Parts: sequence; C-alpha cells; structure tokens
Amino acid sequence: MKLLFACGGTAGHINPALAVANYITARYPDTEVLFIGSPKGMEARLVAEAGYPFAPVEIKGIQRRLSWHNVKYNLSALELLATCWGKIRRVFREFEPDVVIGTGGYVSGPVLRLAAKMGIPTVTHESNAYPGVTTRLVAGTADKVLLAVPEAAAHLKCRHEPIITGSPVREEILFADRAAARQKLGVGDRVCILSFGGSLGAERINRAMAEVVAHFAPTGRTHHIHATGSYGTELFPACLAALGAEVAGDPHIDIREYISDMADCMAAADLVICRAGAMTLTELEAAGRASILIPSPNVAANHQYHNAMVLQQHGAAVVIEEKDLTGERLCGTIEELLADPGRLKALGEAAAGLAAPDANERISREILELARPQD
Repeated sequence: MKLLFACGGTAGHINPALAVANYITARYPDTEVLFIGSPKGMEARLVAEAGYPFAPVEIKGIQRRLSWHNVKYNLSALELLATCWGKIRRVFREFEPDVVIGTGGYVSGPVLRLAAKMGIPTVTHESNAYPGVTTRLVAGTADKVLLAVPEAAAHLKCRHEPIITGSPVREEILFADRAAARQKLGVGDRVCILSFGGSLGAERINRAMAEVVAHFAPTGRTHHIHATGSYGTELFPACLAALGAEVAGDPHIDIREYISDMADCMAAADLVICRAGAMTLTELEAAGRASILIPSPNVAANHQYHNAMVLQQHGAAVVIEEKDLTGERLCGTIEELLADPGRLKALGEAAAGLAAPDANERISREILELARPQD
C-alpha cells in the first residue's frame, strides 16, 4: 500500500499528517509513505525529522492583504502554480500512490485536484471549525472529506457526506503520565500554569503573561511554564524588568523560547493559556485541560476565533479576544478560576468530553477503505 500525504505551511497542517502516517505505518509496516510539499516550507524540515521521504514541489500561498509587496509575491505564486502541475504528475507516476491525503495548506490544493482528475482516490482532512480555502476548494472532488468537528460541515459543499473523525493527535499526548510529568518538572503541589503563543511568539500575549508572572510569582501558589517564542526572547525579560519582577533562580518560574516536551507540560498543567490553533485545541481536549484561549486575529477567515468558540460554547474554555487582552484582565480571570477549583475541573472535563481519542484510528480506517476497496 502506498500513501501520499500533501500538507504544508504550518505545523497545524503538517503534524496531523505525521500523526496519521505514524499510526498507519506502526500497524502496517509494509506501507510506503511519501510526503509532498514545498522545499522552502516547514514541511521539508518536519518530514525529514520524522524520517519519511519527501518530494519537493515549490508552491506558495496567495497573500490576501493588498500591498505592492503582496502583488509581486502573488504574481510569483501564480507562476509557480502554473508550473507545478507537471512536477506533481511526475511524482504520481513515479510513486503510484493508492490514496492521496491532504491535511491543508497551499500545497494540498493542486495535489488533491490533480489526483482526483487522474482518478486516484483522495481524502482531505480539516482540523478547523471554519474550513480553510484549500478544503473548500477540494471538498467537491474529494472521495472523502473528514472533519474534526461537525460545525465545519455548514461551510462546505462536498461530493459525499462529510465524516466526523476528530483531529489526529500525537500518541505521546494521549498516554502522558500526569504524576510523572509533575515530578519531572518539579511542580510539587502548586497549581501549574502553562502558557505559550506559538513558535514565533505573540507580543500581546508575552506582555500580558509578564504581568501574570509578576503577579503570581510572589504568592508561591503557582508553578508557571511560559514559552516566549523566538520574537519574545528579549521582550519578555524586558517586560518583567519593567514590572520589577525578580524571578531569576525561582525554580517555579520556567521561561523558555519553545516547548519541546509538550506532552509532559500539558500533562502537568492545571490551566493552559494559549492560542486557538486546531492542533493545540486537539491536544487540550485529548489531555482534558482547562484553558484560557486567546485566538490569533491574524489568520485566514479568523478561523481561530471559530475554533475557540466551539470550546467556549461547550463549557470547555474561557475565551479572551486579543483586542480585549490586558495583563490586568488575564490576572483577574486566572484568579477567578483558581478560586473556584470546581469550575477549573469542569472546564477540563468538558474539554475531555470533546476529545476524539480514537481519531487516528478513525481517519486511518477511512484511508484504508480507499486503499483497499471492500469486495
């Protein structure tokens, strides 16, 4: 069996594909997997790190904001789109995939469209509550449209009835040991707060979180893990200094650029403060963690807001829009939650209720049905 995965642009598109590929190859070792994407995209690095072969086809996404720079960029993107079809066709002919699977990003669109045209079975998976442009484009031709949440179906015109599977989740998140993680991280009996704003870091979140650290550190009530992101490595310490917060050497203040042990940190946490990307929310649900969500306003179709509202409407998270975010408001919201352990527990239980811990198995089953048609 040969499976071709098309994904790219962000980790939120790439990691779900890797999770499914890992699940299938662990159970069907004879499966051949190939990823296709841009050699300049994040997918080239992440796929290589995961140990899968990678077929490079340079494609760029379209910038939607109007500016002279973006006009030039979009002309270049259209030129690449016009020339990519022959390269994709060559990959298909050389690899001969049984199924082509897309998990979003600008690479998925042309790959799935051409596969459908060539009669190769196609599957697309959408992790967001408001589907991305690629999913909306390929839903009408895909053999199977898989959705993380039912709310996404209202925005799509599908060739076949969409299938609700949940989103793929890394198995280390599912099976992390909370007690062992808290011991490893030195949390003790304190409330553990985990916060992050993405790999680059979000300025508004970093500034607000500096106020949170300055407020809670002297109280001795919390153990705080915060990832500043690459753009926050200098900003965050400067904000702490401006607030007069002395946290150097405090074993319960863990400030990092990036969280490489997310499974342990998520397992140890009592409260998570973060963006509302689909992958992050999937992991919050799988871990059953209470959260304060701050959706990024700088994403296509404001999809993080739609993602966050699904959790809030199910009593699984508190949402603060970035335009309303201040350190004072965030400190107040955290204080309210810590003062009401029952609500904190209820938020986590509601998040767990939204989880689809068998999503990897569900998605794999749908793919395998196309790869090995039933008699």
